[in-house]
Amino acid sequence: MNEVNDRITTELTAQMPEDWNVPSSLRESMNYSLMAGGKRLRPLLVIAACEAGGGSREAALPVACAVEMVHTYSLVHDDLPAMDNDDYRRGKLTNHKVYGEAGAILAGDALLTHAFYSVVQASRKHGIPAERVISIVEDLAEYAGPRGMVGGQVADMEGEQGLTSLEQLEYIHLHKTSDLIMFSLIAGGRVAGVTDAQLDALRTYGHHIGLAFQIQDDILDLIGDEAKLGKKTQSDVKQQKVTYPYFIGLEASVQEVARLTAEAKAVIAEGGFANSQRLLEIADYLMSRDH
Repeated sequence: MNEVNDRITTELTAQMPEDWNVPSSLRESMNYSLMAGGKRLRPLLVIAACEAGGGSREAALPVACAVEMVHTYSLVHDDLPAMDNDDYRRGKLTNHKVYGEAGAILAGDALLTHAFYSVVQASRKHGIPAERVISIVEDLAEYAGPRGMVGGQVADMEGEQGLTSLEQLEYIHLHKTSDLIMFSLIAGGRVAGVTDAQLDALRTYGHHIGLAFQIQDDILDLIGDEAKLGKKTQSDVKQQKVTYPYFIGLEASVQEVARLTAEAKAVIAEGGFANSQRLLEIADYLMSRDH
């Protein structure tokens, strides 16, 4: 994880062509959030899925950077006063607290748009067949857009008015969190040229670990260490947000994370991948993480 994190960070610093005339304030605002730390989980999944399918890490890097840009844009916008109204992200002031609301909105817009440019570089620079890259672009538009992550965010905002069922909460978690995780895995598989059956296995794995990841976040908001999390705990309680522990209790939530993780590992172990070890290890790591 540290090795991939370092490589992604290096790649992200060089994502904007040097000859592009971009306002310095925009570059600075984009980089502020891109370089704010974090686990780089989604880029890691792109690379792990690609390598599991026997693909090239170098060819996967443009797509890995793209998904990190999309994830970062979503965090910048989520933190805005009109959304979650957060002052800190990963222990640092949120983007709008440093660059203002307009600056943060535009930085998010730029990150989202530039992600699609980055995906195309897998073909331009590394020779990945255009048909596969078109599928990755199509997937990104679907999983990050109205049917996916943005739809999940809208449902989350509407849900703050009062969710009444676990099914509604699961919809939010699946689309706000799991969809981009599923995209990361499918995209890595597409770069490697895996079979349709293996793409389905990666999709199922992503669905399960994505939902488990968000339930774990709900758990950590209740019992996590603020110093490790880089943000205040009990925020869901204070904002009167309903969560998995709210609906089924803390112990049952922990058990659900374990169940989803076991099922995710099983589908990968049976998927006929060239080397699935990293995906299995990532699933275990996410289940046991404390931040």
